[in-house]
Amino acid sequence: MFNEPEIKFSNMKFLKIILPAAAILLLTAFIIPMNKSAEATVSNEEQSPQVGLNIGDIAPDLEYESPDGKLIKLSSLRGNIVLIDFWASWCGPCRRENPNVVAAYDKYSKAKFKNAKGFEIYGVSLDTSRDKWVAAIAQDNLKWKYHVSDLGGWRSAPAQTYGVNSIPQSYLIDADGKIIGKNLRGINLHKTIDELVTGL
Repeated sequence: MFNEPEIKFSNMKFLKIILPAAAILLLTAFIIPMNKSAEATVSNEEQSPQVGLNIGDIAPDLEYESPDGKLIKLSSLRGNIVLIDFWASWCGPCRRENPNVVAAYDKYSKAKFKNAKGFEIYGVSLDTSRDKWVAAIAQDNLKWKYHVSDLGGWRSAPAQTYGVNSIPQSYLIDADGKIIGKNLRGINLHKTIDELVTGL
C-alpha cells in the first residue's frame, strides 16, 4: 500500500504529464478550425473578385440601348476580351482615336486568344443626339455590333457608373469580365492585346 506522501507524489507526476497534453489538445482544437476558416476566406476572395473600377476588379455590368432600340448587356459578351470604349460624336480626341480602335478591331477580331473566344468592342456614347451618334458610327466606320447610349451626355448613367469625367476613356476586360487594362490608346492598346493572343 502507498502511504500519503507517495500518493501525492504519484498524483503530481500524473498531472505533469496529463496537463500539457490536455493543453495541446485544446489549442489544436481551436487553432485548426481557425486556420481552415482563414484558408476558406482567402480561397473565397480569390474565387470571387469584387465589382469595381481597378485592375483585377470585375467591371460593373451595363445594359443600354443600341441605335435601333435593342438593349445590349455588357455581360452578354462574357467569354471574349472586350474593350469598353467611352466616346462621343462631338469629341475631337475620340474621333481622332477611332481609326486606331477600328484597326484594333480589324486585327484582333480575327485573332485566336489564349483564354478567350475572341475580341469585341462595347462602344458607349455620351451623345445627346441619336442622329449625330449614328452618323459618327457610319463616318468613322465603327463596324462592331455593340453600340449603346442613354443619350444622357455628361449625365449619362453608364459614364457615372464608370466615373467617366473625360473622353475617350476605355477599359479592357478579360473573358471573365475582369479589368485587365485602362485607358489604352494608340500602340499601347495593340501591345496589351498582343500579350493575350496565341496567333493572328
